[in-house]
Amino acid sequence: MRLDQYIANSSELSRKDARRVIMGGRVSVNGARCKSARAHVGERDEIMLDDRLLTLPGDLYLMMNKPVGVISATTDSSQPTALDLLPADLSRHVHIAGRLDKDTTGLLLLTSDGQWSHLVTSPRRDCPKTYRVQLAEPLAPEARGQLEHGILLKDASKPTLPAKVTMRSQKEIDLTISEGRYHQVKRMLAAVGNHVEGLHRLQIGAIALDPALAPGQYRRLTEEEINSVTDPA
Repeated sequence: MRLDQYIANSSELSRKDARRVIMGGRVSVNGARCKSARAHVGERDEIMLDDRLLTLPGDLYLMMNKPVGVISATTDSSQPTALDLLPADLSRHVHIAGRLDKDTTGLLLLTSDGQWSHLVTSPRRDCPKTYRVQLAEPLAPEARGQLEHGILLKDASKPTLPAKVTMRSQKEIDLTISEGRYHQVKRMLAAVGNHVEGLHRLQIGAIALDPALAPGQYRRLTEEEINSVTDPA
């Protein structure tokens, strides 16, 4: 990675501040002073800031209970983002694995591990996601059958994969899908003549939202939760 990125990831400095200390001659790579922020370095290189040896932190894996009104983005000048809810020493190291709409709440995964993130979000990998859905109208039996069989959405070339529907009440269901199409849950329910009034993600693969997390709170994933994404089912 670039030297300025390495320093930002391994210290309390921002990327801008990292470039400043590099240009100021305060950084050495393998014993030699380096003033190029674009210089590429690896984990085996010895990076010194003044007299301090810098080392990259281990990968981070977090779950958050995303509240309504928060967007799934790294930065935004006008709206609060999920990363704004994290301390700065965590937020600058992670990205979001599997976004949620602004008005959708629930399980959000954040990580610094790009490969792990790809396994969570890749359309080629069957990683089921379960949502609790509040409906405007009772779900008719024929509509449930359509959801469980697969629906051809507007402007789509092939139908959705079969979904799993668990009835909690006439107007509340748990819906499990194995894809991540744009606004998929809302579009599926609209296609069967209903409307989503509330959407809350409960689970991604084997990782379930911790019921102890209030909206906006987060915690680190357990080893078991982390490994559930990479281990074959």
